[in-house]
Amino acid sequence: MKLSDWAKKQGIAYQTAWRWFKAGTMPVPCIKTASGTILVNDVPRQDGATVVYCRVSSHPKKADLDRQAERCVAFCTARGWTVDRVVKEIASGMNDQRRKLNSILKKPPSRLVVEHKDRLTRFGFAYLETILPHLGCEVVVMNRSPDGQDDLMADLVAVVTSFCCRLYGKRRGSAKAKQVVKELT
Repeated sequence: MKLSDWAKKQGIAYQTAWRWFKAGTMPVPCIKTASGTILVNDVPRQDGATVVYCRVSSHPKKADLDRQAERCVAFCTARGWTVDRVVKEIASGMNDQRRKLNSILKKPPSRLVVEHKDRLTRFGFAYLETILPHLGCEVVVMNRSPDGQDDLMADLVAVVTSFCCRLYGKRRGSAKAKQVVKELT
């Protein structure tokens, strides 16, 4: 397959794959044809599927989603894992109805890689980390906090922020409704 197709399948930028090829650090065998096309021999692995899950909370942070995916794929590549699929989602970490995450959890891969545990979920990560290995899925978190203190503070801030947003959102909706009624009368 062409290098551009392989990069897209891996969820990384073509330029990143091209740099890996030039540096000789590609995780899979490749050749350069006489015409200059780089072909990747993407043979199936023996150790099971690896899925990278990336998430951001809002659309303004969408650019970080691609950078997050590239960091995760580079992490997997450094360990010799071929990434079968990169799943990117824009949703709140407190939302338990995330369509893309739920599709992964319905049929768990052999390995699920996330950058930070809060990218997977804000609360209940320990449950997922306990249950998924029993379903044959290893959960790999790239960056873990050495002490739980930072995580506890981040969780508290996330809860307060989430509830404030919901409360202010309801107030704003109520105020807009009152304004529309006032203008119509």
